[in-house]
Amino acid sequence: MLRFHVGGKVVEKVDLLRKSHWAWRLDVWPFAIIYVLWLTTVVPSIDFGDALIVLGGLVALHILVWLFTAWSVDFKCFVQYSKVNDIHHADACKITPAKFSGSKEVVPLHFRKLQAGSSSSSVDLEEIYFDFRKQCFIFSKEKETFFKLPYPTKETIGYYLKSTGHGSEAKAFAATEKWGRNVFDYPQPTFQKLMKEHIMEPFFVFQVFCVGLWCLDEYWYYSLFTLFMLFMFESTMAKSRLKTLTELRRVRVDGQTLMVYRCGKWVKLSGTDLLPGDVVSIGRNSGPNGEDKAVPADMLILAGSAIVNEAILTGESTPQWKVSIMGRGIEEKLSIKRDKSHVLFGGTKILQHTPDKAFPLKTPDGGCVAVVLRTGFETSQGKLMRTILFSTDRVTANSWESGLFILFLVVFALIAAGYVLKKGLEDPTRSKYKLLLSCSLIITSVIPPELPMELSIAVNTSLIALARRGIFCTEPFRIPFAGKVDICCFDKTGTLTSDDMEFCGVGGLTSSMELESDMSNVSVRTVEILASCHALVYVDNKLVGDPLEKAALKGIDWSYKSDEKAMPKRGSGNAVQIVQRHHFASHLKRMAVVVRIQEEFFAFVKGAPETIQDRLIDVPSSYVETYKKYTRQGSRVLALAFKSLPDMTVSEARSLDRDIVESGLTFAGFAVFNCPIRADSARVLSELKASSHDLVMITGDQALTACHVASQVHIVSKPALILGPARNGDGYEWISTDETQMFQYSEKEVEALSESHDLCVGGDCIEMLQQTSAVLQVIPYVKVFARVAPEQKELIMTTFKTVGRITLMCGDGTNDVGALKQADVGVALLNAVPPIQSGNSSSEKSKDESMKSIKSKKSKPTLEATGKATILNGEGSSKGKGTTRSDTNLSAGNRHLTAAEIQRQKLKKMMDELNEEGDGHAAPVVKLGDASMASPFTAKHASVAPTTDIIRQGRSTLVTTLQMFKILGLNCLATAYVLSVMYLDGVKLGDVQATISGVFTAAFFLFISHARPLPTLSAARPHPNVFCSYVLLSLLGQFAIHLCFLISSVNEAEKHMPDECIEPDSDFHPNLVNTVSYMVSMMIQVATFAVNYMGHPFNQSVSENKPFLYALLAAVGFFTVIASDLFRDLNDWLKLVPLPVGLRNKLLIWALLMYLACYFWERLLRWAFPGKVPAWKKRQRLAASNLEKKKHV
Repeated sequence: MLRFHVGGKVVEKVDLLRKSHWAWRLDVWPFAIIYVLWLTTVVPSIDFGDALIVLGGLVALHILVWLFTAWSVDFKCFVQYSKVNDIHHADACKITPAKFSGSKEVVPLHFRKLQAGSSSSSVDLEEIYFDFRKQCFIFSKEKETFFKLPYPTKETIGYYLKSTGHGSEAKAFAATEKWGRNVFDYPQPTFQKLMKEHIMEPFFVFQVFCVGLWCLDEYWYYSLFTLFMLFMFESTMAKSRLKTLTELRRVRVDGQTLMVYRCGKWVKLSGTDLLPGDVVSIGRNSGPNGEDKAVPADMLILAGSAIVNEAILTGESTPQWKVSIMGRGIEEKLSIKRDKSHVLFGGTKILQHTPDKAFPLKTPDGGCVAVVLRTGFETSQGKLMRTILFSTDRVTANSWESGLFILFLVVFALIAAGYVLKKGLEDPTRSKYKLLLSCSLIITSVIPPELPMELSIAVNTSLIALARRGIFCTEPFRIPFAGKVDICCFDKTGTLTSDDMEFCGVGGLTSSMELESDMSNVSVRTVEILASCHALVYVDNKLVGDPLEKAALKGIDWSYKSDEKAMPKRGSGNAVQIVQRHHFASHLKRMAVVVRIQEEFFAFVKGAPETIQDRLIDVPSSYVETYKKYTRQGSRVLALAFKSLPDMTVSEARSLDRDIVESGLTFAGFAVFNCPIRADSARVLSELKASSHDLVMITGDQALTACHVASQVHIVSKPALILGPARNGDGYEWISTDETQMFQYSEKEVEALSESHDLCVGGDCIEMLQQTSAVLQVIPYVKVFARVAPEQKELIMTTFKTVGRITLMCGDGTNDVGALKQADVGVALLNAVPPIQSGNSSSEKSKDESMKSIKSKKSKPTLEATGKATILNGEGSSKGKGTTRSDTNLSAGNRHLTAAEIQRQKLKKMMDELNEEGDGHAAPVVKLGDASMASPFTAKHASVAPTTDIIRQGRSTLVTTLQMFKILGLNCLATAYVLSVMYLDGVKLGDVQATISGVFTAAFFLFISHARPLPTLSAARPHPNVFCSYVLLSLLGQFAIHLCFLISSVNEAEKHMPDECIEPDSDFHPNLVNTVSYMVSMMIQVATFAVNYMGHPFNQSVSENKPFLYALLAAVGFFTVIASDLFRDLNDWLKLVPLPVGLRNKLLIWALLMYLACYFWERLLRWAFPGKVPAWKKRQRLAASNLEKKKHV
């Protein structure tokens, strides 16, 4: 068995390998043979100088093979390992991670003996496992595959209630062997190791290679200086990355001591020694300085309850109730996703706890009894750490698009170099060594070394702009995705609508359907239910909890005290004492309490009207009508119900089964809450709609409410239809909101129906779609999803992605985690700070203040984890390699001191930019309080406005990268031509000339990447890919125009040249052809920037981007001056000869014509090929028909 398919969220497949002996490696023995052959056959047969050139080539090839083993994991496996069939012969494995989870790796395979439990049988079991990204995977002989090391998280409730911890030292030792200690051990990387990584990057190697070529061409000073700068640059990059990783290591499991039940007695243990299966006593635990300690691992509460702040994981500032699993059915299996309300997550803080005195296992320190489920990197906090450490992909320019683009350019360079080689070999007087050298210089001149730098600068600029607006990004490579988004999904509650609920009153108690807002006219029971059926709680003398429940308490004017008693503030009424709470569960859609009023016991229940309906003894005739009336108005409706319980003791009341409490109820009215839509929701969504995005709402709320809100925020504009079970009982039908229109449901007709109506589907119908495998046919056409469970949100996102849509999901950090992770662009809104209103020019002051206000509102970030964004500071290690040759794009000519001086200034400026983290030039550091584990983008705003910010920046980045590709491409093509043709004519570029052209290029690029996006989104869309007919036609058309200009100008100059003979390999002499070709190539360069700059409708136009405008004007002025020969001294310094008047006028007129031709060609193409919304319907039909075929097979 060579390959195992694991198919998990982390690992896709595993290949078994065995390391070869060093002598038998493919990068050793073949080369040994080749070197011997060189000695024995090549050296005797040809001139020794040529033999050395051959040897140089061989050594370069050998080094390249060795480097490839570092760059490509597959190549490394091919060269250094052999494949094996038997797992016992293997000593390593190649791991292919799941899609979007980073790159392949080779990890060692470990074998260990396990002591069998009983002493009588001395059989040793063998365990085969490997560690990958802090997770352990074990080989299972039965299943013939690897699986993740299991933790005790899916047992039955009864199993946990019986657990008594590790009974003996041996068991505890075995558990430590199996799961390891509860620590985040992240190996501290050394500076040397990081530096080595940076130096091995392909672009860095490429630059060192170029420097070598220039050395051979006799520019020692210049080349060595560049090399020195490169190393300086890389070391600053490595240093900043080291800083980030050191920050991450500060995240520790709090070193607190806990009481743990081991070997039948309570012992004190450190939090880092906890093991899965340990029974512990946990409570609010303050350190010496009074700061709260965090929970050390994920644990399940067996007895007692706690109130926890989970802001560090979810960003949700409302404290959460955590209760014991006592009331749950013994046979039920635990699911951490569903049973969050029983689990304390690692890293969260306990604000207060109440022990349960009745539990058989008594805690010595009065804490809650809990059993540890997961430790170390498996806890929720550990998962967040893993996401930040092994983020999906680093932002690098080495994406396949830039690779293909460079290949496309190399083809042209090879043509030019081949032409030079062919012509050069025809002339026997030329030095072969110089000929090969200039051929390799032509090829290398095409690969723009500044490409990676330019691309990461574009992404960095966006990151900084977003951070200034309080939007933090942990996966920067998603920013260009934001520019491609074509469908935006929103959660309703707390996202489009505000968190502050208004209690409107109670309805449904009388035959009239009007709301009763005066509480004195409402029955006492109803008021008591509102006063006591909730999960509010006192923490440090403040009432905290769900805003809806707070609004109800305020609306009926009762008070609720910390002893779990509710009292009316005014007038007479009995106090209500809460005895037992059954908390709200999203899969049950209801909550219940058992209360005592005077001496009587009651069960009070509230929940979604449709779930309560089935649990009532008699349902009022207008029940459905009433709640639908209010949901149609967009209100939130909860049904209230109660029943009186027989006499019993308090402990009996506590142990009542939840099902008994919540059945046989009497109806007590509907509580109606109004949920105001946020002030800017409608404005933001209409802007998104106008900028050619489809809008979708995904909510846990009722379908009618959802449709009402959707129509107010422009999601629904056509008449709405809701899918539901047919009235006559067979099949399903579409019903309009006012129940006047009906259409029989058929999956085939959904597409046609969506043309004339906006469709809405509920969670129960999604289940039906899954069973009939009609998901692909229906979901892509639906506008509103209602009553959706968190898992279904994920399904909706993946379906959209399957049909080829680029999705944006905007929700809050708690129940939308799965969908936010699945979406191409996930935006979690944390309710903290209102957005800072900043125009395009955010003044430094407002920036600082806004940053301060954001910092002060953060929960003290215990985790100083410095998210993936800093990977920009550090890991995009191909950053600054660029500048080395940006100014030599047009020159392989002689460079001496002056070029080097200016080059040094430029590199220095770039390094300063990358080092000044403070002034917002470096990518911002993401801390754990800022990022939520939920999603790549986290916005500290109580509004959906950040979505437009993110899309604006995304489009801007996308457009900027596209125009950079085009400009670099055109410059490189022109360069290749100039170098090849001029080399054959024996013309070289002067040293100063090369430098000036380089300075202009660098300046232009810098100003282009700092273009700001426009404040409003446009209806036009940017082109999503580099490879589209628009880009290729634009490149080829402009290159053809440039080529005509170049050739005709040089021909014209040759007419004015005396027939002096130019020595092919001699030093530089100014002459007319050189002067003309230099001026022309400079004009072409400036024209390229001016024509291909993408301004409106995405970024500032040329006239608004002032620095770019001035640079362009300066360049044009500079040419006019040197062409008209105004300052003779300047032209002498540039080594330019005077132009004859006729030629000069021709040149300037031709330059203008060339610019106009390129400009109109580019405008024509932009008009003919606008960016389009991806044609997803085709993909959808294809995917659906493929599914059909599979069904029939």
